[in-house]
Amino acid sequence: MSLFDKLFKGKTRKEPLDVSARFQLDRHAFTGTMSKFRVAKEIGTGKFFGIKFLDAEKLAYFNNRFKGLNKPSEGEIAMQISHPSIVITHEYGVTTVGGQYILMEYIHGPGLDQAIRARDPKLLPNRMTLIREMAQSLQAVHEQGFIHRDVCPRNFICYEPLDHLKMIDFGLTLPDEAPYRMPGNRTGTPQYMAPEIVRRRETDQRVDIFAFGVTCYKLLTFEHPWGSTDTTGVAALAHDTSEVIPITKHRPHLHPDLAKAIHKCLEINPDKRMPNCKRFLSRIRNVANEEIA
Repeated sequence: MSLFDKLFKGKTRKEPLDVSARFQLDRHAFTGTMSKFRVAKEIGTGKFFGIKFLDAEKLAYFNNRFKGLNKPSEGEIAMQISHPSIVITHEYGVTTVGGQYILMEYIHGPGLDQAIRARDPKLLPNRMTLIREMAQSLQAVHEQGFIHRDVCPRNFICYEPLDHLKMIDFGLTLPDEAPYRMPGNRTGTPQYMAPEIVRRRETDQRVDIFAFGVTCYKLLTFEHPWGSTDTTGVAALAHDTSEVIPITKHRPHLHPDLAKAIHKCLEINPDKRMPNCKRFLSRIRNVANEEIA
């Protein structure tokens, strides 16, 4: 790593990044909500990183919702959130061709969504560890004063043995402040949206608790809480009009403390919902991996 790169590690670069001069990019690109992700090998050190190239048009469309609010960028937000179960953001800035990028830790492993779709048997003995790490990472986001707004299996990356994971992607994350909680910002992944997002009501950090509950349910059952396989916004309309299928219907021997805690996350009314992940973790403190078969 050059002296320049050492000086600007962990912050925004003050000069544009010449990507091809510093990195060899893997030929495979992974497309996200508002970006493309590439694995990048740093030429000078041989180290691997993940580099996210933001889609300027989609980013402008999203940011247009918050005119006059001085909304922090994804890179600024990611740099503020530090936790062992959140991917490390090293730097962010602009490339020499004018696009925005975020440089982050690279983890070799599948997304949690991929592992769930594959019903990977390696998940089974590790599910409680993964649930606790998801809860801890989300609690860290909230304690730093943000609403993630896109909690779902796609935004957790697993280590190859599927025994640990980290949260990724703050593309839709907003400050937990009144101007950003106003009704109308219907963004996120439809299958995981809280009713107050779907119905364009005022939101707060509890929308993440709802999405976290859906994610836990999916991890434990490989099924959706409402039974639908529809991934469009139409399916999200059922989140406050249809009953959640009891998780014990899929997992009859699930520890009752865990079953109750997940259903508490899925309450339609935010005032009845699990208030935060700290409380969730307290509720499941006596649940061991072998008790969720």
